[in-house]
Amino acid sequence: MSCQDLTNDKPVKIPNPDHPITIERNSSRVVVTVGGIVIADTHDALTLREARYPAVFYIPQTDVDMTRLERTDHTTYCPYKGDCAYFSIPSAGDRGTNAVWMYESPYAAVEPIRGYLAFYPERVDAIAELQGTRVKR
Repeated sequence: MSCQDLTNDKPVKIPNPDHPITIERNSSRVVVTVGGIVIADTHDALTLREARYPAVFYIPQTDVDMTRLERTDHTTYCPYKGDCAYFSIPSAGDRGTNAVWMYESPYAAVEPIRGYLAFYPERVDAIAELQGTRVKR
């Protein structure tokens, strides 16, 4: 994820051949777990690929157990995507601090991620692509 600390001077950049961003529907089921608990379970994930960064799954907020998250005051800014808000996963302890992010008002080039959340893989137990039916939270 290419974000920087939030500043007053906010340049806006458009994805281009030197810094491409693509967003595609993911046909797999994506499940996020922490401490044996399912935090997110969806068949409607988006996969965002940005430049040379690893691909990121964005999960619809409606498929995330928001009762297991706490919004934090931490924010960052990405010139390609906009202002970024963060959530912690209290059950994950320190590792869960600011483990989840969301662009609530993304720039036009990445508008499809509005209403979606993403998880840092190193701050959860698993982000798995699976086939099959949903598990109960």
